[in-house]
Amino acid sequence: MPHPTITLRLTIDDPVAGVTYSLQDDKSAPVGAVVAGDAPLSFDVPVRIAPGPKMTGPFVRREGPARRFVYIAIGGQAGDAASIWSRRAKIDIHDIPAALVDRALAGDVLACRLPGRANDDGPACATVRPLDGWLAVRPAASP
Repeated sequence: MPHPTITLRLTIDDPVAGVTYSLQDDKSAPVGAVVAGDAPLSFDVPVRIAPGPKMTGPFVRREGPARRFVYIAIGGQAGDAASIWSRRAKIDIHDIPAALVDRALAGDVLACRLPGRANDDGPACATVRPLDGWLAVRPAASP
């Protein structure tokens, strides 16, 4: 029996306009590249919930026995060879509370808002933490 799939909605609050962003799959390929404008930018990420529970799927990376995360690729990493930026934002997902995962298994989307800018005013990169934590929202809603 296949593992159930939930959706994580990653919203970059203040992306750098004109810069390409994408999800990055588990083979480091950009997926769903879009060029940021002045509005927040969202990516919906399908994630399978395996026993444990452990999060798996084509966008889930792992470090060690417990850490799971998703990459958002930026500029060159997102396939834009002409970009002055080549970064990735790492969003941890292994620490999403079990009660929220249960809500997602019941049909909600797990959403978080992410900062868009680093201290150098370029795109936020490295480990990027949600601004307000994770929230369970109705599928049609956005944070």
